[in-house]
Amino acid sequence: MSTAIRIALIDLYEGIPNEGIRAITEAVDDFRSNVPGGHTVEFVRFDTRTDATMPDLSFDIYISSGGPGSPFDGEGTQWEENYFKWVDEIVSHNAAADERGVRKKHVVFICHSFQLMCRYYDLATVTERHSPSFGILKVHQTDDGRADPLFADLRDPFYAADFRRFQVIQPKTEKFEALGAKIIAIEKDRPHLPYERAIMGIRISDEIVGVQFHPEADPPGMRVHFLKAERRRETVAKHSEEKFLQIMDRLYDPDYLEATHCTILPNFFASALDHILAGTTEPEVTG
Repeated sequence: MSTAIRIALIDLYEGIPNEGIRAITEAVDDFRSNVPGGHTVEFVRFDTRTDATMPDLSFDIYISSGGPGSPFDGEGTQWEENYFKWVDEIVSHNAAADERGVRKKHVVFICHSFQLMCRYYDLATVTERHSPSFGILKVHQTDDGRADPLFADLRDPFYAADFRRFQVIQPKTEKFEALGAKIIAIEKDRPHLPYERAIMGIRISDEIVGVQFHPEADPPGMRVHFLKAERRRETVAKHSEEKFLQIMDRLYDPDYLEATHCTILPNFFASALDHILAGTTEPEVTG
């Protein structure tokens, strides 16, 4: 039986030019090309911070993107109200899916969305960093992370595109235990600084996961981005020539970002596809 696999992209970039949406779109295209014959992939983007639109429950896979600014910018806005209502609907749907005989929904939260996810579940403190994280930086897997399918075949530690002013720290143990959630990644160790290592990945359930970094980031696209004259000037002015050269070196070296780009989102899609094709009931639309 053929299956139409529906993917929703929740775009939180607020209309600001970015590389994330392009890279996510290309990742979906790669996934589409690897889906077994007889199955189709439908892909719809929602410009959530601009017009407050959100996908309904007719989709199988949801990708919630990164975005600019503070994860608290949306407080009191219609788009954030709609966003958290959508998370409510996903949680309720998945909780009842087995009993109702319908497929569960698969969600990945990226960067800005990861911080919103942590606010929604009240898992930890979301706060501004002492200084921005900016570059192709080391990420460490936890014991749970090394067993997580999202990181299958990825070395530990790995490198990821990490560009953020905010961080998730001080995990609330009781919240994690109540949900059965697991911390799967943390940021690099900085023994010379008196700061807690931020959380870089959380597994909420088999279907729902979030990461603080950008798994969609691809070296060719990022090279084009950083080699633009305006972007280079901005990077040097805000961070230094040394930082710019480090980023470029790591974008040309396949030992850094390439494996992350080729592993994490493909693993997420593969896991979702296995569950979708194993199901015998078409997704039920309830919202």
